[in-house]
Amino acid sequence: MIQLLFSVLFVEGFLVLIMIVKTPLRKLAIMGLDRIKRGRGPTVVKTIIGTAFVVLMSSIYSMIKIQERSDEFGSINPTDQVLMTRHLLEASLMGFSMFLALIIDRLHHYLRELRMQRKSIEALKAQQSRGFEDGKGGGSDLKALLEEIASTKAKIKKVESEDAAKTAKANEIAKLKEKIKQLESEAVAKSADTNDIVSLKSIVKQLESEVEAKEKDAKTNEANTVALRKQLEGFHLEYERLSKENQNLRDQLKSIDRKVSHSDGKKNM
Repeated sequence: MIQLLFSVLFVEGFLVLIMIVKTPLRKLAIMGLDRIKRGRGPTVVKTIIGTAFVVLMSSIYSMIKIQERSDEFGSINPTDQVLMTRHLLEASLMGFSMFLALIIDRLHHYLRELRMQRKSIEALKAQQSRGFEDGKGGGSDLKALLEEIASTKAKIKKVESEDAAKTAKANEIAKLKEKIKQLESEAVAKSADTNDIVSLKSIVKQLESEVEAKEKDAKTNEANTVALRKQLEGFHLEYERLSKENQNLRDQLKSIDRKVSHSDGKKNM
């Protein structure tokens, strides 16, 4: 029994050493423990530990009985002394073996957690690289949108200058209308002269056609101005949306950097 317990302690101590020191054997030890914890392995291990605990309690009970007997007689005989030493050694070996089994279980658990943390850190790094690429793509889209907004502003300035010209044309139209009225009044006054009336009517028709053409041009320019302004508003909304997305991407990248640096600091510790 004692030789078996010494063998178990030696194996457990060697396994703990392998799991603490980073060697190629640690991977094999972790794989073996993974297989032990699958299927009926946990049940078998619990049964063995339960049996060892019962034997430990039995040894402790035997030591207590021997101690009570020695207190009753005032001295301990050589047989009880040998039994006391044997039970004490067995109890100590079983206690140490169960303690090492607990250490092995916790080391295996923490090593698995460490491996999972490393995988998650690698996934975060991959996500970070993809985030940088997305950020670059969003920056190019934003630049193109800014260029388009600048060109639209130039068009609006051009239309505004055309509006100023249109105002001048409107003033000119008003003058032409006044001139038409004046000519009509002159035509009424000179109704005796038929040739003058015909020439005046032709002039009036020509002026009216010019007025209508200029009014059509004014309406067309006004519609173009309204369409360009609506397009500029749409560009502004799209610019604000892309700016928010770019800011969100930057915030996510900063949070990922903080998480990666925090995990790297833990790993170094």
